[in-house]
Amino acid sequence: MKINEIPQDILNNFRKGCVIPAHPLSLKEDMSIDEQDMRALANYYIDAGVGGIAIGVHTTQFEIRDEKIDMLEDVLRFTSQSIDDICAKKGKGILKVSGICGLTEQAVAEAKLAASLGFHASLLNMSAFKDKTNDEKIAHCEAVAAEIPVIGFFLQSAISGMSLDYDFWKRFAQIDNVLGIKMAPFNRYQTIDVVRAICDAGKENDITLYTGNDDNIIMDLLSPYRFKTARGVVEARVKGGLLGHWCVWTKKAVELLDEIHSIVDSGKDIPVEMLSRNIEVTDSNAVFFDAANNFHGCIPGIHEVLRRQGLMKSIRCLNPQETLSPGQLEEIDRVYKAYPHLHDDEFVQSHKQDWLSK
Repeated sequence: MKINEIPQDILNNFRKGCVIPAHPLSLKEDMSIDEQDMRALANYYIDAGVGGIAIGVHTTQFEIRDEKIDMLEDVLRFTSQSIDDICAKKGKGILKVSGICGLTEQAVAEAKLAASLGFHASLLNMSAFKDKTNDEKIAHCEAVAAEIPVIGFFLQSAISGMSLDYDFWKRFAQIDNVLGIKMAPFNRYQTIDVVRAICDAGKENDITLYTGNDDNIIMDLLSPYRFKTARGVVEARVKGGLLGHWCVWTKKAVELLDEIHSIVDSGKDIPVEMLSRNIEVTDSNAVFFDAANNFHGCIPGIHEVLRRQGLMKSIRCLNPQETLSPGQLEEIDRVYKAYPHLHDDEFVQSHKQDWLSK
């Protein structure tokens, strides 16, 4: 699978910048896939106006790859088919992104699986390479990119246990079949390293940058990054978001990104209100993702929001240790009350029964 094989309208939308939620996993009491909830979530995201959906990523729970659980293929297959069915009925298409983990043998096998199931691209998690050299990391990325278009992933060290430096990203940018990069180090210095590396590599127009920085979503999308390179001053922008945060309150996320694109395209000054909204979004994310407890309750937190909206029946996770932290429920109550303009409960309630019945 190569980038030029992605349908042009889907590719154009990705290049422009879109909302790509990281799809969670809904489970029945027997820990099997709750297909009704999963289909409802896909309907929700597509009706909300997303440009893509990512599945098999951290928000979907890494445990789906455990030998005793072995749910990766089932989750990918069901989600891919659900997206295709929904999009066919609505006459539209979105980018289907699969998560990829592990050392090279596992990652290549996952890439081949994703391509066979109709995914357009894969988000490449490098956590298994935290003790490897840049040469080993780049060879790994090249092997995966030979199978499917790749979206690079700078995952925060609290989850990955590693960092990726400027040299890695400059070399990564020169790999064939790299579609984009999701920047999620939750670190300003490291985010700048990625963008500067892409500009120095001369790939700012070929590799589309997406934010995963839940602590700075709006400012990432509003900021022009300018660097002096061998070609002169080069500007790059973060075009969209591939976010676990955007798997909840998704309709408002789509509206927010549209508003940001309008501001950027206008060339006018950034309204002060957007700076305040950046803080509001970050405050909400801190609660959903349980930043106060080193992200222990991040997956149950987003499950709880979707459960309240009626799109998931429970907050259960494959790992029984993944539960809400003490006080997290009360904090979710707080941000709901503090920022009613950020949630999309009205939109969900008006469509929920239709989504659940399909």
